[in-house]
Amino acid sequence: MNSFDVVVIGSGPGGYVSAIRCAQLGFKTAIIEKYSTLGGTCLNVGCIPSKALLSSSHHYAEIAHFADHGIEVCGEVKVNLEKMIARKTAVVDQTSGGINYLMDKNKITVFNGLGSFVDATHVAIAKADGTSETIEAKHTIIATGSKPSSLPFIKIDKERIITSTEALSLTEVPKHLVIIGGGVIGIELGQVYLRLGAQVSVVEFMDRIIPGMDGALSKELTKVLKKQGMKFYTSHKVQSVERAGDVVTVKAENAKGEVITLEGDYSLVSVGRRPYTDGLNAEAAGVKISERGQVEVNDHLQTSASNIYAIGDVVRGAMLAHKAEEEGTMVAEILAGQKPHIDYNLIPGVVYTWPEVAAVGQTEEQLKAAGVAYKSGSFPFKALGRARASADLDGFVKILADATTDEVLGVHMIGARTADLIAEAVVAMEYKASAEDISRMSHAHPTFAEAVKEAALAATENRAIHV
Repeated sequence: MNSFDVVVIGSGPGGYVSAIRCAQLGFKTAIIEKYSTLGGTCLNVGCIPSKALLSSSHHYAEIAHFADHGIEVCGEVKVNLEKMIARKTAVVDQTSGGINYLMDKNKITVFNGLGSFVDATHVAIAKADGTSETIEAKHTIIATGSKPSSLPFIKIDKERIITSTEALSLTEVPKHLVIIGGGVIGIELGQVYLRLGAQVSVVEFMDRIIPGMDGALSKELTKVLKKQGMKFYTSHKVQSVERAGDVVTVKAENAKGEVITLEGDYSLVSVGRRPYTDGLNAEAAGVKISERGQVEVNDHLQTSASNIYAIGDVVRGAMLAHKAEEEGTMVAEILAGQKPHIDYNLIPGVVYTWPEVAAVGQTEEQLKAAGVAYKSGSFPFKALGRARASADLDGFVKILADATTDEVLGVHMIGARTADLIAEAVVAMEYKASAEDISRMSHAHPTFAEAVKEAALAATENRAIHV
């Protein structure tokens, strides 16, 4: 029987990063992956393929504005969806192949098959060819991720009533895509097909889209997407989703009790994700699963079985790839006797639409609910020279700081390149920076990053220069 210091079940961002860090720290490490390719949801049917399609569709959408830049397009510009999907697949293959290389480089043993606990120190691997193997693990890290959620009355057929997985590989551009759920995944994929010519309608139970983020970001993104042609039905509770041939009918009730009917040729069900522990046989190892389906862990991500840990989407907290990576690294270092930490308040969230949306720390709603005295400073992108030069005028940066100490409590931004700009805010907040600290740092001109400095100035006695 093969024996390992650490066995990681699941090869998504949390799993493979944890395995690499374990190997770096000198542990004999193995990783088990149910599917034939490494990388989990993120690399195969999540983060990477969706960003590839967002990038391709963005290029197509930009062509409509070429004339403003003095670029004349001669002839008809068409979308070749088949080629676009093929490029997406190539990006996924290259990225997944990179994980294979990293496993080899770090001498990590890879097992393909469904991993399930025999007991707390043994894991059985059921392989695709019908054979099985059992390995011994001194420590095990559960990194089995999540799967798309649905509503009890919706029958997902993966043809017309689809999840995000199927939406990444459609063979045609929908005529009318009805999206159930106005969260990050639904909005991103909605913009992909909106750009390619689809009519897109979003039905959201809450009173706004991206409801977990600051209200100002939701308001601005709604305004921009409406301008692009997306339709929204917020505060609507879906009652039924039915398919008849190529027509999908969605009925939803608004706050007044009125029922609306939307007909489309596709409906994307994007109502969140659920922890995935199917087939894990956690009880055999003494690992407790909560009523919400999450693996229960303590502050060190240790389960009820002392030698077994869990990370990523399968445990509490935001379902984000970079959160899983940090947790995977933390567990590896705990096993090595180190004392790592994660400040969950400083895990940034990003929506990869255009304009991009990014945030870290507390929202205004959270600060108000907690009774925290704060001050706010905002700066619009349209006041930036770089934004005018590139015609990326939508959005703003908002900084929330403690009213007494000036410590930055939250940074919320929507605009060009904010997915990258948010890292400056994370660094600042990690080191307990004040708004004045940021305002006194030199930012290159002309850049989008100047909006961060100006927002900090605005939060510091309303000292913004360019607005």
